Amino acid sequence: MSDDRQRPEEDYDPEPVYLDTPPADDTSSKDDDDLGISLLGLEDSSEDEGQVKKNWYVVHCYSGYEKKVQYAIEQRIESMGMTDKIFDVIIPTEEELEIKDGKKRKVERRVFPGYILVEMALDEDSWYVVRNTPGVTGFVGMGNEPTPLLDEEVQQIMDRMSAETPTIKINFKVGDKVRIVDGPFNDFIGGVSNIDMDKSKVRVMVNFFGRETPVELDFLEVEKA
Repeated sequence: MSDDRQRPEEDYDPEPVYLDTPPADDTSSKDDDDLGISLLGLEDSSEDEGQVKKNWYVVHCYSGYEKKVQYAIEQRIESMGMTDKIFDVIIPTEEELEIKDGKKRKVERRVFPGYILVEMALDEDSWYVVRNTPGVTGFVGMGNEPTPLLDEEVQQIMDRMSAETPTIKINFKVGDKVRIVDGPFNDFIGGVSNIDMDKSKVRVMVNFFGRETPVELDFLEVEKA
């Protein structure tokens, strides 16, 4: 493992900047203080023999480098023999319907840009492998202590990723002026008074015969003026 720590890894520009504050004294031993993390008691855990305590942790990385960091961690897991301590690396994404020029298209959107999730049994070695991956800037937690996600938090993220109905992205909000592009009010311009994301409907106030009239339309029937 010592060779891997000394060998520079490529494919990343700029060089990663680590946010964790290093200890003031520079020693060569790899103890808890060197790692900048409190892992007291993890090595002497009273877990039943053969039973691994694993949790999901949130890891921060450079935004836009999520896939490269995911790949790099997976490669380090294999090359450093950590498959028994680091089990999965995912980028939380969800399917989104983008409406532009009256057309829908499906896009994959990162739920938490700049963050990835790692399922692992946390100890000095597994922490070191993930933390020193190029592009990783730290774990999310209190101080220097990585904080595992709660089971319900993990379930919410997984449910969001596997949702059959994609979320809808629109480029207007309440108060904006929109142009109606379909139906009997085609080419009318009005103000958005309400948006119903669940039903994909928008209520637009249009001037009809000298009075403000509310018209309920599908998202596809309007565009930002």
